[in-house]
Amino acid sequence: MSGTDDSLDLNEELLAIAQAFLARHESDVSVDDQVLFCRAVKHLQGIDVPLHLAERQVSHAYGILKSSHDRRRLDIAASSETVAVVTDPANGLTWAVPVGLIVKYVINSPSSRKLRLVEP
Repeated sequence: MSGTDDSLDLNEELLAIAQAFLARHESDVSVDDQVLFCRAVKHLQGIDVPLHLAERQVSHAYGILKSSHDRRRLDIAASSETVAVVTDPANGLTWAVPVGLIVKYVINSPSSRKLRLVEP
């Protein structure tokens, strides 16, 4: 087995651990998304996963968890570097959203929450 295969296996295993942790704790009433994210990162760090890798895998797992009940999907094949195409297969709708608008209204929005490890 090559080193690349080993790293893919490790990433898949860490992703599964992060997903399981998030799923177990997402219904805790006193836990908001930022706290849950931090706890999941700390959980991976507890098994000797470096911070950058823990944050990346928890971010991926968090995205999967939050979008799992949303029927809308990014149509990667129809999207380009400057336009994201979103589809809703249930009702047949499609939206073409310029990346500039995503940056302006989502990423650069003052209310935009960025999930990352926050030390108390």
